[in-house]
Amino acid sequence: MSLQTDIVFIKALTQSEQIKAKVQDRIYNTAIPGSDEDVANTPLPYIIVTFDGFVNDDFTKDSEYEGGTDRVQIGIEVATEDRESLAELTKMIRNVILSSFYDARPGDEDYDLVPIQFTLSAQAVQYDPWKPCYWQVMNYQCDTNVE
Repeated sequence: MSLQTDIVFIKALTQSEQIKAKVQDRIYNTAIPGSDEDVANTPLPYIIVTFDGFVNDDFTKDSEYEGGTDRVQIGIEVATEDRESLAELTKMIRNVILSSFYDARPGDEDYDLVPIQFTLSAQAVQYDPWKPCYWQVMNYQCDTNVE
């Protein structure tokens, strides 16, 4: 399940009417598809969700090789026209993901993909003068079940 954790983040964002009103269909998994020119000319705002790897949480009494949980890294890159809209959109993303995970119930299609818990951090706000845009990456460190 750990290798699919990004899917539950994508679904939370794409199912939010609030997020879709801001970014329309510009929510991407891993990268914006297309040529360098297409990527450079992608309209703002947009969101890119990335699976940034995982680490297994050691061995347990049941296995000397792997534990039952993984610490999965998920990145969410957010790009907007100005600094104020970047702050607004990242706050919205944070709230949508948190609500989606709290609302998940056993029996839901992707319930097993919802992290057991997570910690959130964010990288510095950046400015790209060639686009131009403001952007930031939110980092989720998620504890997930291996199975």
